[in-house]
Amino acid sequence: MSAESRLWLVRHAPVAGPRGVIHAPGTPADLGDTAHFDAVRRELPAAGSAFCSPARRTWETALALGLSPTKNATFREQDFGTWTGRRHDELARELGSAYEEFWRAPADNRPPGGESFVDQIERVAAGLAALPAGDVILIVHSGTIRAALAIALDLAAENALRFVIDPLSITRIDRLIDGWRIDTVNYRA
Repeated sequence: MSAESRLWLVRHAPVAGPRGVIHAPGTPADLGDTAHFDAVRRELPAAGSAFCSPARRTWETALALGLSPTKNATFREQDFGTWTGRRHDELARELGSAYEEFWRAPADNRPPGGESFVDQIERVAAGLAALPAGDVILIVHSGTIRAALAIALDLAAENALRFVIDPLSITRIDRLIDGWRIDTVNYRA
């Protein structure tokens, strides 16, 4: 790493869709909590680079925060393959013990046609390494933020999955010349 960055990782607004679903990238965000958006906006730096995943909900969240982000696929949510768009309870009924087995080791297991959390960490590491110096705002997903924390804290993937990352929360980490510093995790403005 040749330059320092202050990374402002904001989880997208709540999904405007049913609960219990593995949402697809095209699922919209619920932008109704304008007071919360105003509070988050006040916490973010006035200048800097902004990026988001290609998912509709991150793009909409970024625009609602007054940002003009660059879409970057390295920051997308974990790919759940053929499970995307399906309900968890439906998958549990259909797959039985195979579904339960996946969740016993979710960091290393891959859903059919998808990627593991370990795969996501590798992808996010490449994205973080390419970010510019200075203040950088990332409007991303809970898994992306957990992956960044795994990288910054040198955590085993399964340990990084223990972090709670709420919608519209801010996680602030600094990429230093010789390592990382954690400032804030899951701050609710």
